[in-house]
Amino acid sequence: MATRGPRRCALGAQSAAWFSPLREAGQVGAPRGWTMSLQVTGLGLNKMKLDSPPSFLDQEEAEEADDPQLLEPEAWRTYMERRTALRGFLTSDLSPHLLRRHHARTELLKKCSYYIEILPKHLALGDQNPLVLPTAMFQLIDPWKFQRMKKVGAAQTKIQLLLLTDLLEQLDRGRAELGALLGSPDPQPFLAGWGLVERRLADLAAVMDSFLAMTVPGRLHMKHRLVSDVGATKIPHIRLMLSTKMPVMFDRKESVAHQDWVSLRWFATIQPVAPEQFELRFKLLDPRTQQECTQCGIIPVAACTFDIHNLMPNRSYNFTVKRADSYTLVYEPWRDSLTLQTRPRPPKGPTPGRPGKPGPPLTTLSER
Repeated sequence: MATRGPRRCALGAQSAAWFSPLREAGQVGAPRGWTMSLQVTGLGLNKMKLDSPPSFLDQEEAEEADDPQLLEPEAWRTYMERRTALRGFLTSDLSPHLLRRHHARTELLKKCSYYIEILPKHLALGDQNPLVLPTAMFQLIDPWKFQRMKKVGAAQTKIQLLLLTDLLEQLDRGRAELGALLGSPDPQPFLAGWGLVERRLADLAAVMDSFLAMTVPGRLHMKHRLVSDVGATKIPHIRLMLSTKMPVMFDRKESVAHQDWVSLRWFATIQPVAPEQFELRFKLLDPRTQQECTQCGIIPVAACTFDIHNLMPNRSYNFTVKRADSYTLVYEPWRDSLTLQTRPRPPKGPTPGRPGKPGPPLTTLSER
């Protein structure tokens, strides 16, 4: 009897981009209306098959098989080869460690900030500084149309993040189903339903390819004109790219509270090339008087560290930090939050100690 292992679905032809195509911007005579065509590539799967997993075991075929103790040597060898192939798929292509990494990456993407970058369509090396060109092109772009494009980009970003979560759930369910089949001690149903197992493996491979393609930001296409008719002899050709910035998070080890002030530190996973502006917020939790309600504020900061003074002792404060708003910001669903409690005031009166010797200091503040 011929043997065969699980098939892998080759999906090299799929090209799932982060955003659905909407065509080029800046073409003379292009339609002025707004249209949006959401397409999710790499997801042409039988969803009913994935969401409602079929029974791998054809009961009628299983009943017609011989007793498991009476398998022919060739059938037993085929059974062992297929079990080995399935186990290899579950320990490499769909291993628990790999799925945990994908879950962590998805959670990180949900905390990122998303921006639109405007770049020239064709930029020859050495012509001009590409960091200066977008500033000049912003003067030619219709502000109202650009704001509408940002809303379209935000909607598509939300859809992509939801799809990533759904694809991960399909991978988790698929691994649980195949793992249960692998743990079955009866070889008859395993051999009888191997055709369904192969199709399930191909489906899960397609889901994995779709997931990996969606985690990579890419080009954002448009069908309308962003550049208004300014009477220029030649309207510049531009392209839009979606860029992702890692979330800003507090350094929980270095951020500390003292008696009436706090020292805060934060960082980004990937350090930016240029300095960034941040927005720091603080608020007293559970204020007891009208005056205590004023213990809050918004502070613009141009560094990754800041000290807030004149706080109340022995009280809890909440702090949040994020990047300052930018004209090109598309979507920012998350900001980090930290709660710290200031130290209580030292008790009044002399510190008890041994006669003739001063007692130890009550509080030691960090020197700056």
